[in-house]
Amino acid sequence: MSEKTVTLTDNSTGKSVELPVYQGTHGPEVIDIKNVYGELGYFTYDAGFTSTASCKSDVTFIDGDNGVLLYRGYPIEHLAEKSSFLEVSYLLLHGELPNKAELDQFVSSVTNHTMLNESLKDFFDGFHYNAHPMAMLTGVVGSLSAFYHGELDINDPKNRELTAHRVIAKMPTIAAAAYKHLVGEPFVYPQNHLSYAGNLLNMLFSRPTEKYEVNPVAERALDQLLILHADHEQNASTSTVRLAGSTGTNPFAAIAAGCAALWGPAHGGANEAVLNMLNEIGDVSNVPKFIEKAKDKNDPFRLMGFGHRVYKNFDPRATIIRKTCHEVLEELGVGKDPQLELAMELEDIALQDEYFVERKLYPNVDFYSGIIYRALGIPTEFFTVLFALGRTPGWLAQWMEMVNDPEQRIGRPRQLYTGAAKRDYVPVDQRS
Repeated sequence: MSEKTVTLTDNSTGKSVELPVYQGTHGPEVIDIKNVYGELGYFTYDAGFTSTASCKSDVTFIDGDNGVLLYRGYPIEHLAEKSSFLEVSYLLLHGELPNKAELDQFVSSVTNHTMLNESLKDFFDGFHYNAHPMAMLTGVVGSLSAFYHGELDINDPKNRELTAHRVIAKMPTIAAAAYKHLVGEPFVYPQNHLSYAGNLLNMLFSRPTEKYEVNPVAERALDQLLILHADHEQNASTSTVRLAGSTGTNPFAAIAAGCAALWGPAHGGANEAVLNMLNEIGDVSNVPKFIEKAKDKNDPFRLMGFGHRVYKNFDPRATIIRKTCHEVLEELGVGKDPQLELAMELEDIALQDEYFVERKLYPNVDFYSGIIYRALGIPTEFFTVLFALGRTPGWLAQWMEMVNDPEQRIGRPRQLYTGAAKRDYVPVDQRS
């Protein structure tokens, strides 16, 4: 029992219940409400779970008011500038940064699991030629359990670790296969001598007819974006992975559920919405007009990629990726792309306009990631696939933490029922 408590009193009966209060390492204290129903007969109501802590977690901490994002206690700024995606993946899975031997072993394990079973490639032939790549990713990830059913004991730590390595390793291969199916080109096998991001770029853009050289600026930008997306506390897709995993389902099914949740335009599709907004604006000359439309509360137009639901001050990830975004644009020489010129003009005006500055509506990570993906030549509908690829180690870390939590039970939210009261069935020939 916590030393600090809160007393909740039912004013209609005078009955009270004393509820313990818990303090985490950072963030607001939480009230343990599990005894409210048993003592007072009430459920709590919290639409969207915006004020409910559904679990204890050691993985990620966000302070939205002050623009703080920590992976296992490490500031995102340090990791994005100094680390690599696979090192961050190890950190999320194991709780500590690896030493060189541990990192080498982890990288080797992931590298040696990048191949897909040849029969799995046939799955893609069943998709329509213009199927959305998130549909392919979600379906193929879920199907992995059919290939590794002998090592799916979620209570076995070795099985959990092996599965985590497999998923992280195969996500780029699956993603690239979805892309190649989308553009009608032959699949490209992974290359073990390349880095994680370099291998992904090679599988996306190399062709049998010509040699492909990985651009180091593009490689580092992609690796950095994956780091920035690796985890983000109990967001919708992460909560979905935990909820699905709480049933005891296999981890491939839980990760596929996370992919499905991330697909939503209000979640992982936000950077795709940025490019759609730029299409709507159309030309640099139209920017002032659309800025005014964004200020008008009665106008349905909204600036996508500005501000953030969690970060009330600034998105720390955007501060990092803004510099990288400009480096990519300079390196790849995409100055002739009207949409990218439009994005930079929009950024300049919004960062200086008093309306946006006062409201702290700064460009967020979705704004810059969409521009980077566009500069790399990645089609808009593929953006969310790369988001899912980056979020995979976070999903796996959260799933592994959930499995190991002795307090975790199958997720079973309650509801406030507002439907019809009990009524009698009337035969169809007697209904008016």
